[in-house]
Amino acid sequence: ANTFSQIRQLFVVVFCMEDVVIDRYDIPRVCPREVQTGDFVRYHYNGTFTDGKKFDSSHERGAPFSGQVGLGRLITGLDRGVQGMCVNERRKVTVPPHLAYGSIGAGDVIPADTVLVFDVVLLDIWNTEDKVQTRTLSKPESCKRLVEATDFIRYHYNGTLLNGVPFDSSHSRNGTYDTYVGMGYLIKGMDEGLIGMCVGETRTIIIPPFLAYEEKGYGTVIPSQATLVFEVFMIDLFNPKDDIAVVVKEVPKTCTRKTVVGDYIRYHYNGTFQDGSGFDTSYQRNSTYNTYIGMGYVIQGMDKALQGLCIGEKRRVILPPHMAYGEKGTGDLIPGSAVLVFDIHVIDFHNPKDLIEIKVTSKPEKCNLTSEVDDLIQYRYNCSLMDGTLLYSSDHYENAPITTLGANKVIEGLDEGLRGMCVGEKRVVIVPPHLGHGENGAKGVPSSAVLHFELELLDLQKGVPDGYMFVWLGDSPDPLFPAMDLNKDLSVPLEEFTAFINIQVAEGTGRLRPGMDADGIIKDMFNNQDRNSDGKIVAEELKLKVEEDSDKARHEEL
Repeated sequence: ANTFSQIRQLFVVVFCMEDVVIDRYDIPRVCPREVQTGDFVRYHYNGTFTDGKKFDSSHERGAPFSGQVGLGRLITGLDRGVQGMCVNERRKVTVPPHLAYGSIGAGDVIPADTVLVFDVVLLDIWNTEDKVQTRTLSKPESCKRLVEATDFIRYHYNGTLLNGVPFDSSHSRNGTYDTYVGMGYLIKGMDEGLIGMCVGETRTIIIPPFLAYEEKGYGTVIPSQATLVFEVFMIDLFNPKDDIAVVVKEVPKTCTRKTVVGDYIRYHYNGTFQDGSGFDTSYQRNSTYNTYIGMGYVIQGMDKALQGLCIGEKRRVILPPHMAYGEKGTGDLIPGSAVLVFDIHVIDFHNPKDLIEIKVTSKPEKCNLTSEVDDLIQYRYNCSLMDGTLLYSSDHYENAPITTLGANKVIEGLDEGLRGMCVGEKRVVIVPPHLGHGENGAKGVPSSAVLHFELELLDLQKGVPDGYMFVWLGDSPDPLFPAMDLNKDLSVPLEEFTAFINIQVAEGTGRLRPGMDADGIIKDMFNNQDRNSDGKIVAEELKLKVEEDSDKARHEEL
């Protein structure tokens, strides 16, 4: 037999077993298992006489033969002839009459004392002692959780018979198979074979017929007593009892406050499924996701996951489907029963009730004057987002800005933050959006952005109330006209009026509106008092104005 095998080459092996001649003319390269006595087999065959005339064929009947080997349920020669076969092996088995139908034959089909030739291809092999076989083909480096009974899983699979013939595939339907494990929703062998898998793992599961579809098979795709081979890729895994899972990745060194229900938050995110494939990202849109926390504006799991964070914190949150989009999913973006993974980076948050926050970082030892409403100030600033992104700075301009406090010249929060400062003082002021640029933002400023100001007061000129050009810092002279009439000639021309006002300013008894031309202000004041426009003020004019409207006189006319 060995000599004959070498001559034929092509790995054809011919040997004799008690007059049964076996020609193994097609042997698969891989043969993990050979037929032994007691195994169940399923095979196709063509039966012929030695002259090539066919007397039987499973191919023509469209159903392979199934039976147990070595227990006398087949003709003896064929029983012996299939032993040692591999699945997908083809062999020719020549059976002498005494190991076939002997001197009696088989009716009109097989004459007495006939040699039979069977061309056999083995399709399946199994044993009642078999168990589910699993083999891991690939597995992620980290696997924090394994499939357990009562878990709900989503997986892709290719299903084949033991000889490699495909019968089903989730990939061809472009949808995962979604089910509970260990609760009777699957065939017994699959329920068993899926236990212990990781998300992202690929595994081969071989299921014997009695743990699959047994004698009944399944329609026209799975024959009776078929061993099934599944190549499974685990996409998703969760348990109906799961809560959200949080993995903190980065927390800033300082965290003065954490998010609570009712806060408004701005954050970036990457959204993926458990297998790592992405479904959405705010970075691609170059815009944060902005929402209220704990008020139902986002899915339940995210509402919960956004609580207790610091500005600048990064964390990963894993949301089970019942806290995300449930069994239905959403459109074509998120399939039903999908576990969602979000990598979150908190940019800022605030509460609609927040006031500005002030932190003094430097202050002169002596501070006689502090800024207040109506004062004219000059200041230096850097304005950033809470993540440190610089928006604008006074250093970008030739001169530092000048403004009057309380005159609606700057955003409300900054105006408040500049009050109560000494010249030379430095402070950090945090301005919530409703005291900044609001929901609409501004050029270069995102909507609903919390602003971080670094401020330094460079100069301060005490001001006068809005609508006033000049105010007394104490009681005005009484009577007023004699004090104005410096040369006591009973009339006050513009030059004398100007000298009088400048004396009041120099001595600190009166104040002109800062930031405006002093001579222009004084001339306007003089014209208001010069009722007859003759170029001079006399006592009667001043008195007449006071008598008409004393309040207005103090406002417009000293």
